[in-house]
Amino acid sequence: MKLIVGLGNPGKKYEKTRHNMGFMVVDLLSDISQIDVDKEIFNGLMGRGKIFDEDVLLFKPTTFMNLSGTAVQQVIHFFKIDINDVIIVFDDMALPVGTIRLRMSGSSGGQKGMQNIIDMLGTENIKRIRVGIGEPEYDSIDYVLSRPSKDEQVLLDQAINNAVEAIKETLKTSFDRAMSKFN
Repeated sequence: MKLIVGLGNPGKKYEKTRHNMGFMVVDLLSDISQIDVDKEIFNGLMGRGKIFDEDVLLFKPTTFMNLSGTAVQQVIHFFKIDINDVIIVFDDMALPVGTIRLRMSGSSGGQKGMQNIIDMLGTENIKRIRVGIGEPEYDSIDYVLSRPSKDEQVLLDQAINNAVEAIKETLKTSFDRAMSKFN
């Protein structure tokens, strides 16, 4: 079973903000694959289904970004999911707006939700898809919790689509193939 986790903050206030790129990727994947992500469980929203004959769990922690690891850890332990079958999707200020990067492992790069997951799981060996939101010109907290401009949104929509395509490529072939295609 594969676990696709999109990081973000719950609630209408945060719905279309830069910090919710992970949620937006999971929402689009949910729509395309017709897997409803609406079951409240393990401090999050989950959906279960098949994509390319792979059993898949789509998950959005509702613990708020910085505590995402608690929820992710609960899902992994309950379903006995191998860490190699987990992909975390999140926003990254270090990447230009609208770009994506896939990595097999590494540090959190300062992204607190990803850092909490690394801390809770005790490993940096977690596949991830980073969605670039660009460097802020002002306070980073205000920046990630704000909505992008219309021009930025066009680029972010493309990045969200690319992230979904990268996940589909991973499920069809491999994460390595997706990295070579989308990085």
